[in-house]
Amino acid sequence: MIPDQKEIVRRGYDKLSYAYRSDETPDDHAEYAKWVSILSKRLPKGALVLDLGCGCGLPGTKLMSAEFDVTGVDFSEVQIQRARKLVSSARFICSDISDVEFPSGHFAAVVSFYTIIHMPLGEHRGLFRRIASWLRPRGYLLAIVGHNAWTGTAESYLGVEGGKMCWSHADEATYLKWISESGLHVRWKCFIPEGESGHTLVFAQKPPVDEGR
Repeated sequence: MIPDQKEIVRRGYDKLSYAYRSDETPDDHAEYAKWVSILSKRLPKGALVLDLGCGCGLPGTKLMSAEFDVTGVDFSEVQIQRARKLVSSARFICSDISDVEFPSGHFAAVVSFYTIIHMPLGEHRGLFRRIASWLRPRGYLLAIVGHNAWTGTAESYLGVEGGKMCWSHADEATYLKWISESGLHVRWKCFIPEGESGHTLVFAQKPPVDEGR
């Protein structure tokens, strides 16, 4: 447990927003275009997509909003203010993703890049159950989660003085178990390297209504 973890992350991204992503962040930053293409190959134009932990909207939300009807959620006010200016084609909600509510079966896909790993670990399992409820039958989850279990903090993340940040995540096997228990079928997973370690990208799908009957 990290005391005040959510407030540390919220205040951290308020302060670190521009250091983390500049307004000039290109669409091909990192592997975001590759990840978004996973959905582009499977969803029709205009499909409803939820981006949990959208940040300032670059580049993921921007890429998705060129093809889909995207709702982005983030609890950093600075990040959301920037997202509304930088990605005017999407809608944004400033909220803790553990509190936000959506109708059952509403989205064709839910995406979360580098966000769940910042949440208190005790909230991860329940979040997958909520995501599963928001997805329509055959809907997709595309999420980056922990590869190895780790909890820690950085006092000056990205070299920004006073830019404190923290993380807490389980290991890959635990996430695959939690996602499966939520009612989603894990289609594949892959390792995303970062420095000397990395994370796991998981692609899962909600079964059709009549599966198993």
